[in-house]
Amino acid sequence: MNTAPWRRTGHRSEEIDRPDLTGPLPPPPVPGLSPDREVLLREALLREAARNRAPGGAGARAARPRRHPVRFAVPALACALAAVGVVALDLPDRGAAPVAERHVAAPGAARLLDRVALAAARTQRPALRADQFVYVESRVAYAAQSAGGGPVTMPPAHRRQVWSSADGGRAGLLREEGGPETRLGADAPVHGLDHRGATPGPGASRTAGPSVTEPTHRFVASLPTDPDALLELIRHETRGQGRDPDQRAFTAIGELLAETWAPPAVEAALYRAAARIPGVTVVRAAADAAGREGVAVARTAYGQQTQWVFDRTTYAFLGERTVLARAGDAGPAGTVVGASAVLVRAAVDRAGELPAPGAA
Repeated sequence: MNTAPWRRTGHRSEEIDRPDLTGPLPPPPVPGLSPDREVLLREALLREAARNRAPGGAGARAARPRRHPVRFAVPALACALAAVGVVALDLPDRGAAPVAERHVAAPGAARLLDRVALAAARTQRPALRADQFVYVESRVAYAAQSAGGGPVTMPPAHRRQVWSSADGGRAGLLREEGGPETRLGADAPVHGLDHRGATPGPGASRTAGPSVTEPTHRFVASLPTDPDALLELIRHETRGQGRDPDQRAFTAIGELLAETWAPPAVEAALYRAAARIPGVTVVRAAADAAGREGVAVARTAYGQQTQWVFDRTTYAFLGERTVLARAGDAGPAGTVVGASAVLVRAAVDRAGELPAPGAA
């Protein structure tokens, strides 16, 4: 069966207006798309399909090299139209919040992200040497759909381990359960992965240096700690990666949170920058790929809702989920199509080395 891989995130969203976020809360519904928005999406999908079929069209672009695999989203309508070759789109999210509401996150999300930032700023973290590696262990799961359509299927979560060179000067390593061990970057061949679990393919060496979308630990540690300056930098460095600058920024911050190890001050700034992104709301109940329940902030775009899940008590980042934002051929609204759970972050001396038990 031909399958189309999906990306991450969660359940149902609603803004929290009261300050108490520690008790169990019911999951609210995910809003659907308006009929006009659905028509616009379908028309854009058909136009994209026509371009992909043309020689030299968008489907002919070269794969981008990555330091580590990048999780990605495939809209529900794109999978429904997989027979015509549409696999990904960058569409503006028309008909969202009124203009007066589009300059910051919803109040409940801003309050939650401020608490998360305060907790992150208080975190004690050992210094990382330039010759060390950041080790991140997680559990991940991504749904797939038949090329002929129908409901998506969600496999059990599996183990994922990534070793990233702190200064980018040494080859990293990826081990993903069920797949081959892959060297990443530096002096080793640069590998590009379209999605987690895909077969790595060699790509061109990167010459532009580290960036928001191609970070090293040293680069992340150098990011501004002023939220406004940080968000401006993220918006600048993600230009051309989609037509919705707010979703580009939200996605880039989520990538940095998932598989880097930012200094506490930078991590706090990332959360405060996210609080300045319009369209970010609160999800009252969400769970990561390890089944840990918490509260989340989320943003909906392109037919999916991306959620960052936090512990209700400590506000520690647990992982991410992606859910369908509307009912369709792939499943009902709220169907989970991707999830991750960060279990361990640690500094180690070489790629392939495991940290001491209890490291986090």
